Amino acid sequence: MSAALVWFRRDLRHYDHTALAAAMAGHDAVHCAFVFDTAILDRLRNRADRRLTFIWDSVLELHEALQGVGGGLHVLHGDARREIPALARSLGVEAVYANRDYEPEALARDGTVAAALRDAGIRWRDCKDQVVFELDEVRTRAGEPFAVFTPYRKAWLAKLTAAHTAARSPGPSPGRLAPAADALPALETLGFSRQELPIAPGMSGAARAWTAFQRRLESYAARRDFPALDGTSRLSVHLRFGTLSIRELVRHAAAQAGEGAATWLSELVWREFFFAVLSARPDVTDHCYRREFDALEWIEDPDHWAAWRDGRTGYPLVDAAMRELRAQGTMHNRLRMVTASFLTKDLGIDWRRGERHFAAELLDYDLAANNGGWQWSASTGCDAQPWFRIFNPVTQSRRFDPSGEYIRRWLPELARVPDRLIHAAWEMTPIEQQAAGCLIGRQYPAPIVDHDVARRRTLARFKAVTGEAVHG
Repeated sequence: MSAALVWFRRDLRHYDHTALAAAMAGHDAVHCAFVFDTAILDRLRNRADRRLTFIWDSVLELHEALQGVGGGLHVLHGDARREIPALARSLGVEAVYANRDYEPEALARDGTVAAALRDAGIRWRDCKDQVVFELDEVRTRAGEPFAVFTPYRKAWLAKLTAAHTAARSPGPSPGRLAPAADALPALETLGFSRQELPIAPGMSGAARAWTAFQRRLESYAARRDFPALDGTSRLSVHLRFGTLSIRELVRHAAAQAGEGAATWLSELVWREFFFAVLSARPDVTDHCYRREFDALEWIEDPDHWAAWRDGRTGYPLVDAAMRELRAQGTMHNRLRMVTASFLTKDLGIDWRRGERHFAAELLDYDLAANNGGWQWSASTGCDAQPWFRIFNPVTQSRRFDPSGEYIRRWLPELARVPDRLIHAAWEMTPIEQQAAGCLIGRQYPAPIVDHDVARRRTLARFKAVTGEAVHG
């Protein structure tokens, strides 16, 4: 009998799974495996990392779903570069299948695994699964990677057909999967503690979130920028760990009429654009996409960094967002832009520090999107916010949280501050502070910087690099 091994990574579902479908089509018996990779886990400083709880619960659900059709997961704990070749040899498989990853370290890992398998006479096959189009499939007419989103989106949408979003399989049929009775190593054995999650994990959690969002999709364009509203999809962590299929989401969005579906589909294309940028320019993990901005002079201020990180800047919308991030590892996309702009433009702190902080805290952290978003906000990336356009945190607050509902949710010390004053609480008179039970400098901090002064300082720093005239 011909046997294969499918290595699950950031694709924790058993349906519409390209690698699993390919292995099932080409072999008589299919083994499945997941590795809690010590090369990744050992670098995580926070032993209470919520992502491990999400992954563990999702892997358990996948394991039980595969057992339901006669299979199961070999669940390993070790360095995947050694564990996968060793398991493949012990099982006597002819090939190992995996869905392609695009992050530089993952590509290097997969190259090492492929080489070890080749030495053992075992084929390596990686498949496209987490994107609809890879870098080479959407290029300019000159054959170059796109550096601007709007023409990329037009080319992406023009290329899209029903075949690109067709499901690869409904799921494995009974009798084809090889059983695996391994128990998952406990989270404590992996070195992590169980955490409460703000988002339900696994395929079941993804299905519930997706069903709920379909009912809100029509209003997505109108509501998505307001963090107090239930206006976004809340599917980013499920896309990150593959507990649902990108093809299913694109297929549904493309079939709908209306601004909500079109706007959301555009956001899914942004995700693929950032994957393409990372594939074309892996150096962006450490450098500015626009390399001339590597010469920017960033400010080292430990006190300002700590105030931003802990939600103590004195700007309520920024602080509320950072406290939500610390409390549950989530942050609204509009607020990711606001907080990133504040760190890089108001405080002048290097975007790389912020990117690394989000990498450590976000439940849905994805290198391509996170790097792309930070460089967009810092004006150092491709198709970035122009450097002379700088978010005003008070204006953003008044526009996108007009009643202060979101602010009060995460800053209870401002609960009694009137709506008209909550966005710039330091403007309250002493009598108003007393009435609100919030003394600025005591219950809530005064602003650590003056936005107008910080803005002028940032414009000067960029002008020193670009030589362009300061706008505004």
